[in-house]
Amino acid sequence: MAPPSALEVEALTDTQAATLVESLGINGVKARRNKAPPVSIAVATYASSEMFKGPSCGKPKAKRWDHILNQESIDRNASSLKAASQLLKTPGLISLGGGLPSSTVFPFEEINLKVPKLHHFSEAETKESGILIRSGKHDAAEGKSLYDLHIALNYGQATGSIQLLRFVTEHTEIVHHPPYQDWECTLTVGSTSAFEMALRMLATRGDYMMTEEYSFCSALETAIPLGIKPLGIKMDEQGLLPTHMDHILSNWSESERGARKPHLLYTVPTGGNPTGATQSLQRRRDLYACAQKHDVYIVEDEPYYFLQLQPYTGPNSPDVPPPASHEEFLYALVPSLLSMDRDGRVMRLDSFSKVIAPGMRTGWITASAQMVLRFVRHSETSTQHPSGVSQLVLYKLLEETWGHDGYLDWLIWMRMEYTRKRDNLLRACEMHLPREVASWKNTEAGMFHWVRVEWRKHPLVLRDKEAGIVEVEEKIWRSGVDKGVLTAKGIWFRAEGDAGEEMFFRMTFAAAGEEDVREAIGRFGETLRVEFGLVGEKQGNGNHDGTAVPKETGAA
Repeated sequence: MAPPSALEVEALTDTQAATLVESLGINGVKARRNKAPPVSIAVATYASSEMFKGPSCGKPKAKRWDHILNQESIDRNASSLKAASQLLKTPGLISLGGGLPSSTVFPFEEINLKVPKLHHFSEAETKESGILIRSGKHDAAEGKSLYDLHIALNYGQATGSIQLLRFVTEHTEIVHHPPYQDWECTLTVGSTSAFEMALRMLATRGDYMMTEEYSFCSALETAIPLGIKPLGIKMDEQGLLPTHMDHILSNWSESERGARKPHLLYTVPTGGNPTGATQSLQRRRDLYACAQKHDVYIVEDEPYYFLQLQPYTGPNSPDVPPPASHEEFLYALVPSLLSMDRDGRVMRLDSFSKVIAPGMRTGWITASAQMVLRFVRHSETSTQHPSGVSQLVLYKLLEETWGHDGYLDWLIWMRMEYTRKRDNLLRACEMHLPREVASWKNTEAGMFHWVRVEWRKHPLVLRDKEAGIVEVEEKIWRSGVDKGVLTAKGIWFRAEGDAGEEMFFRMTFAAAGEEDVREAIGRFGETLRVEFGLVGEKQGNGNHDGTAVPKETGAA
């Protein structure tokens, strides 16, 4: 079964040659590794994705982005000490140059972990029958592993360890198969840091950054102190509208706006935070075409990409079974912007935070070699590299215990876990939220639910036409807190800091237990009934016996 094509197929003239480059499959990883040189086990060894990628015959090279790189990024030169450390793998070399301490003074001899066995991923199963894995200080030298505490606890390269970089490069090729030659990956200390570094490469104080009109508040709070002004693009149920983006850019006036035409877009295409909106394949193609038309560089932030959920079937319908194979799972994913990026105009941010654990503070970016090099130059004198312990733990789990196929099994399990959590919340909403004032779209990906509230029906507005959305939103939110439920106000996520015309509340189904989620939604429903004077009316869409009556939700 072939996956849906991320690229539009274009006709070739009789003077053009078409070369088919086969994508990497899980079964091809071992064969490729067998042909490659062995991985170095030296401390701070140099690494590049070019060491691990497949052939790229027939693919174009990325465009150059010198015209959007800012002066700070251009002025960053290679770290002298990092460059010199690349010589440490030289046989017979005795180093007196670098400040790498001897591992003999590291007060850690080994670490032991208990992790899930394949296909037995739950917390209870792991506690009962999990696999015990160990990492000693000198496992690499003793031939037991390619990565150990002697390497992980010392300084490393800004690209991250060669051992984990190999895994994420292969994973990126398996899932996205970038359609240009010179793409690379480099590890990060998580997407929050990676985004801040990207802004300090790509924008200058006074620039505008386009994003969804409701966007991740931490991203907005990262941009604003740097003097970068968020510019909200209108949205529908599939996320931002390329037509509106095109309209803004086509009619841009530097004199009226006081800034040059925007060249940077930040977007969360899958399970967007806060709205939960997911861009369809066609929407992504249209967005990319608009970016090409106006020469816009895209930062694709995708922490929820693998949390694309099963369809919601309603409260009394059987669940959709999980994907039957890795191929079916990958086929079901909406292709990424990276997978359709012929120009190298996408910097994709990936993270282990939502699919392994946020405290790992480890992720990676994928971009053209030019942009990855600029990113690495920044990392060398700031974050340096992700925690060595985090990288080692991830390597022992993903590489030595699960492998690529086992990691996909885990991601399938995560998809089903979050589907169950999402379904529980939707059933609670159908039962408890009053339809007279609340509506929503069923979340298709991620971990957030976005509820629209008809604030103009609030008694405060009916009594006083001067009452505004901010006042009503605060009143509802505070009332909910008083009743024991904490939600996130939609205004917190407004890209341009205004109140907007519609009212929303964001809820997450990720952390709380199922009973707590149902109780919290019940409290929020009661809050709305009290606030809107609906007390005494039948709550939500539920029957008296507590079962929900199916009804199509309203549009948010």
